[in-house]
Amino acid sequence: MELSDYIRIIRKYWVLLVAATLVGVGAGAVASLLQKPVYSSSTQVFVSLQAGETTAELAQGNTFTLSRVATYANLVDSQRVLDGVIEALELEEPYSSLDPRVSAATVPETTIIEISATGDDPAEAAALADATAASLSETVAAIEARPDQTSPVQLAVVERASVPTSPISPRTTVNIVLGGLIGLALAVGFSLLREVLDTRIRNERDVRAVTDAPMLGAIAFDPKAKQRPLIVHVDPLSPRSESFRTLRTNLQFIEVDDDSRSLVVTSATPGEGKSTTTANLAIAMADAGQTVILVDADLRKPKVADYMNIDGGVGLTDVLIGRADLVDAVQQWGTKSLYVLPAGQIPPNPSELLGSKAMATLLKELQAEFDWVLFDAPPLLPVTDAAVLSKHVESVVLVASAGKATKHQLETAVQLLDTVDSQVGGVVLTMVPTRGADAYGYGHYGYGHYGYSERKEQERKAKRLALPKVR
Repeated sequence: MELSDYIRIIRKYWVLLVAATLVGVGAGAVASLLQKPVYSSSTQVFVSLQAGETTAELAQGNTFTLSRVATYANLVDSQRVLDGVIEALELEEPYSSLDPRVSAATVPETTIIEISATGDDPAEAAALADATAASLSETVAAIEARPDQTSPVQLAVVERASVPTSPISPRTTVNIVLGGLIGLALAVGFSLLREVLDTRIRNERDVRAVTDAPMLGAIAFDPKAKQRPLIVHVDPLSPRSESFRTLRTNLQFIEVDDDSRSLVVTSATPGEGKSTTTANLAIAMADAGQTVILVDADLRKPKVADYMNIDGGVGLTDVLIGRADLVDAVQQWGTKSLYVLPAGQIPPNPSELLGSKAMATLLKELQAEFDWVLFDAPPLLPVTDAAVLSKHVESVVLVASAGKATKHQLETAVQLLDTVDSQVGGVVLTMVPTRGADAYGYGHYGYGHYGYSERKEQERKAKRLALPKVR
């Protein structure tokens, strides 16, 4: 993954990232509130050797104490020392309960021992530290005492324990920051895992990962596509209509040496927008002054006749079996050079008809009369009709629905076409979101600044002028 992929994931899952961070912050705050405050206090004990008057004796004594100071520090949590603390403070708890609350550490290169104690109460922590220092002094004196002599080692308190003013635990700020970071890390990990496991095609990079065929265009998602499938005819200045014109322009570079070109438009699975793409592309080509015939080769679930609002009773199947002449089955659409050959009656053997010699002869006849011959074919994965028909035409345009089609489905469709030696002219990505991280980038092209927004503004002004004035 590249940096742009991480940025896209952050844009896509930013709500989750923010929510998880806030939940982590809240969990850290709640944990701090529920945790009982713990206070800590410490005292320092100086270890010295009482004997020695000359310089040599003092140096020897200093060496002795330096070698023993670590041993004395380890005695702090011993039972003998803690029993003395319990007796001095008149506690009613075993020494084992004091063990985790008392600790000692030596100050480097000195003979000072720092004793720390914790407690639920500030005064209790200070008293426990002082009592531990006193008990340690008595214990060391008893251990180091020689027969009939006092101990040469003396432990003196350098600094008594002070009553702490703030607890050492909970650390509310640290807990909140740590909770937020943990929540953010979990959200990022979930987002990355979901993105890696998601095999759906969402953008041009996903298409390029499957096939080397060029990306011919991207059609924006339109929630009203079922109500207005022919967007190029209904709203020619909309951004979605402009995307079909871009597709028309890109198709000019496929087989540029041919005077007449034939294309099969299909998809891997149903419901990816191949029929609406073919119909709108045909209208866009006709608007450019080219003669176009749109053939509904989906002999299983034909839709072209319904989209174009024409009679589909007689069509391709009737021509192929010789029941009707081509001139009688073809219908002109509108006032431009666009003609439609509907599917006709649904036959029992669609694949055989599309792969017949009659189909090859019909295609040559259509190529002689029209600049573009567009076939709307069934999906590749459920049936073989499109693969059979593709052997007769120059190129195949694959339609893939963003967020629906998977990489495996598109790859399988390409492999099916490669098996029959058909040329994949390119891929068209449909139903592309116009907002969010997976948006194709319509805003970058600025379609709204090339007539669409101006026309909408003019329509609004016209409506305002047409309103009756109220006096």
